[in-house]
Amino acid sequence: MAAVVAAAVVAVALTLALSPPMWIPTMAAVPVAVWLMAVLAVLVEVRPVLPPGSRYSQAAMISLSFVIALLLLWGFLPALIVQTVVAVLIFTGLHATAWRMAFNAAQWALALTAAHLVLIALDAPTTISGRDDAASAVGALLLAGLAWFVVSHILVTTTWALRIHVSWWRLCVRSLRYEMVVHGALLAFAPLLAMAASLSPVLVLLSAGPIYAVYRMARLSTERERVAMTDMLTGLPNRKGFQQVVNENIDRCADAGTKLAVLVLDLNRFATVNSALGHDVGDRLLQELGRRFERACDGSSRVAARIGGDEFAFLLAEITGEEDAKRQAVRVQAALADAVWLDEVSVDASGAIGVACYPEHGRDFDSLFKHADVAMSEAKSRDSGLAVYAPEFDHHSVERLGLLGDLRRALELPDPPGVELYYQPQIELSTGEVVGVEALLRYHHPTQGRIDPGELIAIAEHSAVMRILTYRVLDEAVGQLSRWRASGLRLRAAVNVSVRDLHAADFCEYLTDRLEHHGVPPEALQLEIIESALMADPRRVVATLTKLEALGVGLSLDDFGTGFSSMQHLRRLQVSEVKIDKSFVLAMNGDPDSVAIVRSIIDLGRALGLRVVAEGVEDERTWRHLLSLGCDLAQGWFHAKPMPAAELAAWLARYRPPAVMRAVRAVPEPAETR
Repeated sequence: MAAVVAAAVVAVALTLALSPPMWIPTMAAVPVAVWLMAVLAVLVEVRPVLPPGSRYSQAAMISLSFVIALLLLWGFLPALIVQTVVAVLIFTGLHATAWRMAFNAAQWALALTAAHLVLIALDAPTTISGRDDAASAVGALLLAGLAWFVVSHILVTTTWALRIHVSWWRLCVRSLRYEMVVHGALLAFAPLLAMAASLSPVLVLLSAGPIYAVYRMARLSTERERVAMTDMLTGLPNRKGFQQVVNENIDRCADAGTKLAVLVLDLNRFATVNSALGHDVGDRLLQELGRRFERACDGSSRVAARIGGDEFAFLLAEITGEEDAKRQAVRVQAALADAVWLDEVSVDASGAIGVACYPEHGRDFDSLFKHADVAMSEAKSRDSGLAVYAPEFDHHSVERLGLLGDLRRALELPDPPGVELYYQPQIELSTGEVVGVEALLRYHHPTQGRIDPGELIAIAEHSAVMRILTYRVLDEAVGQLSRWRASGLRLRAAVNVSVRDLHAADFCEYLTDRLEHHGVPPEALQLEIIESALMADPRRVVATLTKLEALGVGLSLDDFGTGFSSMQHLRRLQVSEVKIDKSFVLAMNGDPDSVAIVRSIIDLGRALGLRVVAEGVEDERTWRHLLSLGCDLAQGWFHAKPMPAAELAAWLARYRPPAVMRAVRAVPEPAETR
């Protein structure tokens, strides 16, 4: 900026010294047309126009037609004076700093000097009113205008590129289209204005109409773009405006090798505020929070936006890494700490924030925003308030959607390729007898190989595929029970289902049909459902569970101990069995707290008349310990790993309960449990 200002001073001084003005008139001798054009140039810049949405472009100089016409008709000095006055006026209106005002005045002075040199080089006539010289004058004037535009555009984009450490070429091209349209129209009109001024001052007034039209079009375009990128309720950028700011900063980071983060914040219980206090109060809450977020993001490296409904987004530029992004996210979250008073009602606002960092979690706006939104959903589900994106959070990635589609197509076939049930034996601890199995899903993808069951369920559970999958698994498990019974095996099979399955109106009818079709008694089937999911909405499934109880199908609460069930729920939901979460069972050997939890669950099961199953039994010590505590059944790798139905039949033929099982109850209880 200092170099441009210094260069402008030298250039102007040399131009005035080497090619003095054609005349330096007294005030009284200045032609009326000059005064008129100077006044009109100032008037059209009373409200300056900035290119829409751009932080890094020069203002549109609507008075450019007057300046270039003055340059041709009356020389360099009058044009320079008017242009400098206009520059000061424009950037005063934009509340620019003194440095920027000086820079832009110098930038335009250098551009005008270039235009003047073009006119001198082409020996342009000083009037274009005559027929003989009109064509050459118009051509010279257009080339002079082009020189003005090129020099001005290069100077401003070069300065901004150095300032924000971004590619000069990218910045130059980004703002070129708008400025070419506006300045090109003004430069093209300059010859007509010069011709009008050389004939009569009245024609200058008439010529001001088209220039005003260009001004209005530029301003309306700017206003429409501003409205399109601004949230009208809070005044913050909307999604489109936020996307533009993020893209600008991504370009900057790509060139400078720096990092940034995108945050997505979703308010908690905002719908409750709307329902209880009305939408007007909800709007005022959003406005107040918008002001708080704007104050929290008061630097150029932090931007707040409202992207719709009760969601806000934030840009954190110039960060050092993920930990820095988390620290700044905590500061953003602190804006919600104080209650908001609305109509003498105190509203406590809170929200969950998801964080995605460039370049680790994405290299474009869409990826960063999507991953921040995924992290926000994870933070909500954990009730943790803040989460940084990790691939395992994303249940809807392109790869997972492709996997979901492949699974659906496989399930639509009569014999689903790659979809198979494995069975893990459940052993009665007191006798060592195999009394049942748990059916476990396995899926072998044709190209990706074995898919982790937990990942598969996470992909399918929020889609229509989950219902198809559950029904196929139930049909296969009940059919296998029928085949086992035909061969003399009397086993009970446990099948996992989801809450969404129990919400289906035809679930009980389908299950009844399959049991009757395969000739399997209902008591041979046990349905397992995750405790935490069932406890989240127990009322909606009571009717289904009542039908299942009447049918004779048992219900088991899986992962018991993690969902905070109450005894009231356990009795209302017709539960016949609880399965101790394997995290507690696996930790029994070294964690007294886990032992205490297991003991409490077993005692609770006894008190309520429920069968208690321990899963995750992997060694003899844990098995003995569970038996001493009175646990009913156990499953885990200590007895057998999950296996296909054919292997299970062979395993059962070889299996013999160890004789020591009958004597275990005489073993003293481990000291750490006394």
